[in-house]
Amino acid sequence: MPINITMPALSPTMEEGNLAKWLVKEGDKVSSGDVLCEIETDKATMEVESVDEGIVAKLVVAAGTEGVKVNALIAILAAEGEDVVTAAAGGGAAPAAKVEAKVETPKEEAKPVTDKAPAASTPAPVAADGSRTFSSPLARRLAKEAGIDLAAVSGTGPHGRVVKKDIESAVAGGGAKPAAATSASTAAAPAPAMPKGASEEAVLKNFADGSYELVPHDGMRKTIAKRLQESKQTIPHFYVSVDCELDALLALRAQVNASAPEKDGKPAYKISVNDMVIKALALALRDVPDANVSWTDTNMVKHKHADVGVAVSIPGGLITPIIRSAETKSLSAISNEMKDLGARAKSRKLKPEEYQGGTTAVSNMGMMGVKNFAAVVNPPHATILAIGAGEERVVVKKGQMVVANVMTVTLSTDHRAVDGALGAELLGAFKRYIENPMGMLV
Repeated sequence: MPINITMPALSPTMEEGNLAKWLVKEGDKVSSGDVLCEIETDKATMEVESVDEGIVAKLVVAAGTEGVKVNALIAILAAEGEDVVTAAAGGGAAPAAKVEAKVETPKEEAKPVTDKAPAASTPAPVAADGSRTFSSPLARRLAKEAGIDLAAVSGTGPHGRVVKKDIESAVAGGGAKPAAATSASTAAAPAPAMPKGASEEAVLKNFADGSYELVPHDGMRKTIAKRLQESKQTIPHFYVSVDCELDALLALRAQVNASAPEKDGKPAYKISVNDMVIKALALALRDVPDANVSWTDTNMVKHKHADVGVAVSIPGGLITPIIRSAETKSLSAISNEMKDLGARAKSRKLKPEEYQGGTTAVSNMGMMGVKNFAAVVNPPHATILAIGAGEERVVVKKGQMVVANVMTVTLSTDHRAVDGALGAELLGAFKRYIENPMGMLV
């Protein structure tokens, strides 16, 4: 009997992916554990392994195909002793074979607010610009019954997800647009996505023909745009800045790096200022636990560990790999883990659990010469710390002007969860660790 290979779900929220590359061809024999293909999500590229043995009878989806739905048929295997031609012709009705990514699919995070829904659910809606509106099954059913376009509803659930009460509010307020019928031809070729409030036609009319080119948004850029827009529209941001002197930290860093043992002819670690920033923020959150939180409509989620995300620039956008329980790890462990995560982030090889979640984040533009800036909170986080460049400045100490290395840091907070006084307390704790760095070694 033919064995169907389907598009796997590589994360709890994944609904479609891009089939980037086939690593087998028709006629190849595959065994359990052999890598079949590479699948791209909006943040990572992952290899998919076969569970069954057989011969590749047919590659149903071509390499480079975008927007392949989860559980859609992508290939057919002929079982042992089965005719390949017959298997290729008869595939599609046979039970689907399991396919696995080389990484484990992370479990759905526990959420304080949930919707109970029937097992069967309607697909998540697609907005006019091709982006997805994430919603609970119950919310989708209620929206369909009420004739509401989910793309017009602002979600208040985790990660901006549309939940039951959002639909109820939309029905009560009468503000949501009715779902419009879309013709097959229109759905097949959507117009290039543009930010809300700025149509492509309105933008391009100001420029002469031939003076520009249109570059379609990829999945990563769409996701970044959607999440940042939701963050600024739904999270009341509050900002606190402070200057930190770096001389003691730089001296300790040099001393620690100089004492690093040799491993294979190279130092076992090389700690960066950013590694020490990660550790200092994690310890500050340990010391000020009321700031290590996430906001939901019904509960304040108080985290037991400081899982610090670190913004890493990659082609086409950025990703935030996470140092889990950073308050418990040594500087050398944080340094080596960050180097590994950063390298795999740039090659889009991170596992979903390595960049999803977290309790806070660091965005460091100091190496680019940026003196100070304010970052956008990345939900479900309630805080993010923006790091400016360290530079020599004149400061006053005991009535005397002296030169010191100083960096400006700005804490952005979700004011619903971390108010001004609490944010100032957290930033004060961070400053103490930066200016008295021996405390990070205890």
